[in-house]
Amino acid sequence: MASRKTTASSRGPTKPLTRGEKVIAFIEKYCVTPEGAMVGQPMRLLDFQRDFILAIYDNPANTRRAYLSIARKNGKTALIAAIVLAHLVGPEALQNSRIVSAALSRKQAAEVYGYASKMALLSPQLSKITRSTDSAKRIVGLTMNTSYEAMAAEAKTAHGGSPVVAILDEVGQVKGPHDAFFEAITTSQGAHENPLLIAISTQAATDADLFSTWLDDAAESKDPRIVSHVYQAPADCDLFDREAWAAANPALDVFRSLQDVEDYAERASRLPADEQSFRWLFLNQRVTASAPFVSKSVWEACAAAPSPLGRLPVVAGLDLSSTTDLTAFVAIGVERGTWHVHPTFWLPADGLREKSRADRVPYDLWEKQGFLETTRGRSIAYKDVARWLREFFDRHDVRGVAFDRWRWTVLEPYLREVGFTDSELELFVPFGQGYASMDPAMRELEVQLLDGDVRHGGHPVLEMCAKNAVVQMDPAGNRKLTKEKSSGRIDGMVALTMAAPLAATHMNNNRPSVYETRGALCF
Repeated sequence: MASRKTTASSRGPTKPLTRGEKVIAFIEKYCVTPEGAMVGQPMRLLDFQRDFILAIYDNPANTRRAYLSIARKNGKTALIAAIVLAHLVGPEALQNSRIVSAALSRKQAAEVYGYASKMALLSPQLSKITRSTDSAKRIVGLTMNTSYEAMAAEAKTAHGGSPVVAILDEVGQVKGPHDAFFEAITTSQGAHENPLLIAISTQAATDADLFSTWLDDAAESKDPRIVSHVYQAPADCDLFDREAWAAANPALDVFRSLQDVEDYAERASRLPADEQSFRWLFLNQRVTASAPFVSKSVWEACAAAPSPLGRLPVVAGLDLSSTTDLTAFVAIGVERGTWHVHPTFWLPADGLREKSRADRVPYDLWEKQGFLETTRGRSIAYKDVARWLREFFDRHDVRGVAFDRWRWTVLEPYLREVGFTDSELELFVPFGQGYASMDPAMRELEVQLLDGDVRHGGHPVLEMCAKNAVVQMDPAGNRKLTKEKSSGRIDGMVALTMAAPLAATHMNNNRPSVYETRGALCF
């Protein structure tokens, strides 16, 4: 690992260490690597970590706020944990003081606590002067009666207490300029004469988001009490610019895998959605966390007419709508690696012309052309959908149907009424609409689309859904589909995406069956 030329040991025995140097010396002497190949070995800080620590604690103006913005996988969590321990039982510990780390999700908050508790437990010295409580995500420093607690917005634990040090993790997740959880923590520090707030995160998506406003204020105000270190690639850099990679990833090829960056850059060069993800999470640029899922050129390259389903193995996705919206059933016939896509859509017959005007698409024309089914009345008649599905099952070799659990309780009785047996109903696989389910399914579909192994025939309703579908990411880079605009329909793309894992299962005989993967789809 990198080392700093001006270290505590090089200053000579007579010159006292600065506050920052004491923190560095404590971390490198007592904190150990909590996991991975170097587990149990003394922690060695990189140059950028040392620079950040020295800027905070050796600031003549007395730092009140410190911001560190870096791309993902650059040792952020380990740095937070080490700073926590420096305030808990190290040179920055104050009698009876309270330290908190805060994150929006329980999972992220637990990771910070896990790093800190493992560091303390694995250290022969720190394990004797700390006590950890996993259930409360709390560590007590026995020498100075200090306490540390990891808090999450989901747990609604921000109120109460007055931390002298608050470390905010992934503030870049916050959308908009305000967040009640983080504001409750920052305002609670007012009881202390010299409180310290540290925020470590990737960039937020837009200039209007909370972390962006903090970083911009630090740059514009030049307030000496604010330390702000931002590692980001130039806005217009090429995806394969290795200098840009290094600018955003100060731990490149140490904590951050160079091969991982290379692989993702290659993927991002082909997919618009992945380019946005790469620029945000790997290059630490401010980019809107949504992008088209499928480019026009890729979609059009797959517009060949599909083969009839016949007796091909058939899987499908079923996206059930509310009473007046689009319901979609997208079937895929799998034949020697090619996906033959046959979509079916339903809307209520009454009010179809008005809905065409509202959505600005020709639903009424598509109905006449046979691209859209209608059900009786002003709402989706699920009984009509059930009858249609009964006929479909009778004609085809259906191996599985991934369905959105929403409104399933309404449809299932109609399926039984039209003659679906228990064994047939077992072919319906529940599929969650969150990141955990959608991200791997989207990747299965992307591979087929990029390889040109999908034939959708240019179905106009499905094409409308493809144009409206954009990608929304969570901070971990997991994705799901969302609408480009409020009136845009994406139901067909959602159904196609849900069917993708089932189609991949039946791509060849070496893959597991739908029965073996059914549980993996249910999140």
